[in-house]
Amino acid sequence: MTRNKYITLLLSIAIIVFSGIVTAQTSEQQHRLSDEPSLFERYTNSAQDLILKGLELVGINYRRGGTDPENGLDCSGFVQIVFKDAVGMLLPRTAREQSEMGNIVDRNELKAGDLVFFNTMRRTFSHVGIYLGDNRFLHAPRAGAEVRVEDMSQGYWVKRYNGARRVVER
Repeated sequence: MTRNKYITLLLSIAIIVFSGIVTAQTSEQQHRLSDEPSLFERYTNSAQDLILKGLELVGINYRRGGTDPENGLDCSGFVQIVFKDAVGMLLPRTAREQSEMGNIVDRNELKAGDLVFFNTMRRTFSHVGIYLGDNRFLHAPRAGAEVRVEDMSQGYWVKRYNGARRVVER
């Protein structure tokens, strides 16, 4: 065997051996990483958890100052209980205080789980709901009503929209 063929053979064997080690590590790392949720899955799971918890409360009566589904919820009490139960996040009590949490989100960049704010009492950030997607949001609207899904593209909500915040990083 010539020296060049011998070196080529050794290099080929080395490449095969080392590629097996790298492949084994990569496979092991992939297996370990597959047990952890991806960024997309974490975002999706948080948003889904918020929406599912919020939808469970559809039909609960509105009650000014309400923070308990048994006795009724106001808008900020609704948001507070959804975030606490769905993702373990404690939000402040009022819509105004909740409007200071997280990061500002442009209306055209809204994602499920974002908080949306409205001026419904002649003052900014007086009402809050949870964005569902497709221009819809969940909220506890007013006395005599129940927690429900609403369309943000309706004139009433368009005129009163104040902004949005993303409080759950995804």
